[in-house]
Amino acid sequence: MRRIGRITRRGATRRGFTVAALGAASSLLWTPGAAASTPGGAGDPVESAGHGQGRGDAAGRRPEFRGMWLATVANRDWPSKPGLTAAQQQAELVAYLDKAAAARLNAVIFQVRPTADALWPSPYEPWSQYLTGVQGRDPGWDPLDFAVREAHARDLELHAWFNPYRVANHTDPTKLVPTHPARLHPDWVLPYGGKLYYNPGLPEVRAFVLDAIMDAVRRYPVDGVHFDDYFYPYPVAGQVFDDDAAYEEYGDGFPDRASWRRDNIDQLVRELGERVRTTRRTARFGVSPFGVWRNQATDPTGSDTRAGVQTYDDLYADTRKWVREEWLDYVVPQVYWNIGFAAADYAKLVPWWARTVDGTRVHLYIGEALYKAGDPAQPAPWQNPKELSRHLTFDAGYRQVRGNVYFSAKEVATDRTGAMARVVADHYPSRVRPPR
Repeated sequence: MRRIGRITRRGATRRGFTVAALGAASSLLWTPGAAASTPGGAGDPVESAGHGQGRGDAAGRRPEFRGMWLATVANRDWPSKPGLTAAQQQAELVAYLDKAAAARLNAVIFQVRPTADALWPSPYEPWSQYLTGVQGRDPGWDPLDFAVREAHARDLELHAWFNPYRVANHTDPTKLVPTHPARLHPDWVLPYGGKLYYNPGLPEVRAFVLDAIMDAVRRYPVDGVHFDDYFYPYPVAGQVFDDDAAYEEYGDGFPDRASWRRDNIDQLVRELGERVRTTRRTARFGVSPFGVWRNQATDPTGSDTRAGVQTYDDLYADTRKWVREEWLDYVVPQVYWNIGFAAADYAKLVPWWARTVDGTRVHLYIGEALYKAGDPAQPAPWQNPKELSRHLTFDAGYRQVRGNVYFSAKEVATDRTGAMARVVADHYPSRVRPPR
């Protein structure tokens, strides 16, 4: 387990979650505690006419983004395990969508490319092993098509979530299906930290990743295209990401390797945003970065934090630039810490991100660590079911904050301590449209 200053990396992001079975789909059906008796529960109409109009509710509440991530990597949320029948997988997925509607959310961010694979019949990459247990095996149905249709039937937006460079959660290429692009192009792939990655420094890799993603964007009426925090891999002590050959070939004109790496990621983000807007005008492009761009001690324009990982320096992701250049339509920083946490205080990071988006057309939604609520390994504030509700109360003081997204679907469904129910009771009196 790596440390980020005093921040535990495992607790700060999504890496390292254990897989837990969700049980029968019926066990996911949840009534939001104290909110159950208030108007506007599951099945209630959204308070504006027409899908995606963003007109707010009858009380005049402005549109806001209320989302949840639905992770498929390692069967984190869905399917509960590989090898279920199509009917079982569909029932579990529908239960999650019903849960989102019951919690008065309006968007689901659905992971459709977890490890250089696909949850739709892609001509570029194999079917995901997380469906059948065997990479490349047709599950007999199209999860992305089903998810879009069922989400829209419940007045939920469906944002397709892609991981750009992760190939496998192991380092053995022979475990990949023989027709996998990583086996057909072994020069594209680098091992690092016990995983395989596509090399972001190769133009042919960037072109392939963009084409693989855009296949889904062209074929399905998704409401958004989404990246999370994984670009260059998180640092692993004592290991080197060996992109010497690519840097030698393509690094001319850059002052150092770090600048070249950042430019590689800049190109991917800029080009994908352009292609999404050209191909599907109504779809939005967003990124959910690790919550700290740079510490103030490193850069005076950074946040008042003491994180040991900074996206600019360690993941080569200049997320602040992407916002200021308006390459994104929305940004969802993973502000996965409690109010008052010394090394990365929620109450300091939200204002920093509000200043960052101010004056741009980029919407700011805050990523919330619902998975920490009630976890005995977390600090005392997370044992209080009101902690997340306090976050939304704090956010209300910043007009730039246009919504919140919860990690992840499994926790929305189980709501271990009633933290999600408290959010619904305190802040979601009715369903509203997401901002457009």
